[in-house]
Amino acid sequence: MRYFFHIAYQGQYFSGWQRQPGVKSVQEVIEQTLSKIFKTTIPIIGCGRTDAHVHASQFFFHADFEKEIEFDLLFILNKALPYNIAVFDIIKMEGKPHARFDAVQRKYDYFLHTYKDPFLSTQSSLYQEANLDLHKMKAAVNLLTKYKDYKAFCTHPNKYDHTKCNVMEADLFVNAKGDRIRFNIASNRFLGKMIRIIMGQLIKVGKGELSVDEFESHFISLEIGNIIAPAHPTGLYLSKVTYPYLNLEPRTDLLSMIEGAHWISI
Repeated sequence: MRYFFHIAYQGQYFSGWQRQPGVKSVQEVIEQTLSKIFKTTIPIIGCGRTDAHVHASQFFFHADFEKEIEFDLLFILNKALPYNIAVFDIIKMEGKPHARFDAVQRKYDYFLHTYKDPFLSTQSSLYQEANLDLHKMKAAVNLLTKYKDYKAFCTHPNKYDHTKCNVMEADLFVNAKGDRIRFNIASNRFLGKMIRIIMGQLIKVGKGELSVDEFESHFISLEIGNIIAPAHPTGLYLSKVTYPYLNLEPRTDLLSMIEGAHWISI
């Protein structure tokens, strides 16, 4: 019996989703919890990977069980998991759908603020840059849906069969005061640290250290240069995962959670 689990987690105290030796991962914590409940090893497969300290307001994983679950696993699992991991739904699936390979779209949101605020420190990335040129940043964002090869925006492009991504949506938002920024992007797939590298380059555009034409040249040359500066992980959220057979709205209202901002498209 295959089940999909609809979850969310705060990533600041984890070294990413994927199990890795010697560090604490979301996958490991959930697998250990499930194994204690079922008294046997329960491996799980996630819908993707998130970097260390990156959050997910919507995430799916699948797990196989020998027989149908006939007790309130949702309640028991949420009681056993730490406060920063929540399970919203456990869905019995027909056949063998795959949480990672079957996903057709993933959306991410990146939040940054330009003034120090202790209540935003675990939700949004701090960049004390008071005069970012948001219009130039938006011009660079508008280029993202026009190109397919994101080789220049990846830490290890050679590990992939190809580096093409179908970026379907990309937008930049700001609050009324201009000191809170949200970057939104949706694609069929993402490469290693791709969003954080894009965001790092967008910040350089906003600071005047990189022109919009130079930003676009990354897509043409497929090179980003010797210095790759990914944006901080804290403000990054995997916020929506869509399947041909499953399209649930996120349980967490991310835009309300990052409170105090009425987001305006630039």
